[in-house]
Amino acid sequence: MESFSFYVGVIGNIISVLFFLSPLRTFWRIVKTGSTEEFESLPYICTLLNSSLWTYYGIIRPGSYLVATINSFGVVVELIYLSLFLVFAPPRMKAKTAVLIGILDVGFLVAAIVVTRLALEGDMRIDAIGFICAALNVVMYASPLSAMKAVLTTKSVEYMPFLLSLFMFLNGGIWSFYALLVQDWFLEVPNGIGLLLGIAQLLLYAIYGRSKPCNIISDDHDVQNAGQHEHLLPCSSPVQ
Repeated sequence: MESFSFYVGVIGNIISVLFFLSPLRTFWRIVKTGSTEEFESLPYICTLLNSSLWTYYGIIRPGSYLVATINSFGVVVELIYLSLFLVFAPPRMKAKTAVLIGILDVGFLVAAIVVTRLALEGDMRIDAIGFICAALNVVMYASPLSAMKAVLTTKSVEYMPFLLSLFMFLNGGIWSFYALLVQDWFLEVPNGIGLLLGIAQLLLYAIYGRSKPCNIISDDHDVQNAGQHEHLLPCSSPVQ
C-alpha cells in the first residue's frame, strides 16, 4: 500500500507542477507589456504563504515528504511571480504588494512556525499546522467561486480558462485519493472541496462553453475581478 500511495503522490506532484505553472501566460504578458495592468498580487501572496506552510507541514509530518517537495517547488515559483510583480507593478501596487508580503509571507509564517515549535509538540504541532493549512485553503476558494459566479452572470466561460478548471479537477482528485490512502484528513478536506469545484466548473463549461457573453451584467465589479484572476491559481497551493 505504501508503494501504491507513493506512485499516486508522484502523479499528484506532476499535476501540481503544471498547476503551479498555469499562470505563466499571464506573467509572459506582464513582461512583454512591462506592466501588471489590473492584475492583483494577493492570490500569489496567499499561495506563497500556503505553499510555505504546507512545506513545513510535510517536513514535520512523518512520511509526507511528497507534500513538502511539491510545495517547496511552489514556494520557488511564487517567489518568481511576486518578484516580477514587484518589478513591473506601478508604485502604489508595488508598495501594497511589499507590505502584504511582509505581513503574511514573513510575519504570519514566522509566527506560525515559532509558536508551534515553542508551544506544541508531536502530533499537536502537526495538527495545528495542518488545521491552519486546511483553513487557509478553504478561505482561498473565494477565487474559483468568483469565477463561477461570473460565468453564471454572463452566461459565458470567458472569465474561466478551461485548462485551469481541468487542472483543478485533476489536482483535487489525485490529492484527495492520496490523502485517503495515507489517511491525512487535513489534505483530504480542502482537496475534496477542490475536486467538487473542479467538477462544477467543468459542468459549467459543458453548459456555457459555446455561449456568447450576455450583455446584461448585474455586477460589473464581480466580472471585472473574475477577469483579473483569469490566469491566477484558483485556490492556492495545488497540494491543499
